[in-house]
Amino acid sequence: MAPVPPIADPKVAAAFEAFAPDEREMLLLLRRLILEVAAETQGVGRIEETLKWGQPAYLTPETKSGSTIRLGVPKSGGIAIYAHCQSSIISDFDAVFPGDFTLDGNRAVLLPTDADLPLDALRMLIRSGLTYHL
Repeated sequence: MAPVPPIADPKVAAAFEAFAPDEREMLLLLRRLILEVAAETQGVGRIEETLKWGQPAYLTPETKSGSTIRLGVPKSGGIAIYAHCQSSIISDFDAVFPGDFTLDGNRAVLLPTDADLPLDALRMLIRSGLTYHL
């Protein structure tokens, strides 16, 4: 596993620091997964890590291959990986894994913090987001 680059933007680093420790640990794991999937997926290019709506967000500014992916903590608890609600990213994911995940409509996959993350499925979701416009 390649080393994960440090968070360059101090505002993004502060957003991660503001999460509770258990949430932060899992969200940093999702960050690692996003960066790994981006690096191994042809056509994605450089990832920009920034804040959107106060949440860590991942964009493909050079290739414009993907839709923004955001990480956060929903009001219902746990953690979430968000996609643009007018895209089909979440509904396409649900079609592959019908009923396997808790969704927030077309905008997020909700994940508990007291269980292992389903990394293979989440890799698929992330790849779909990062290549949505290809």
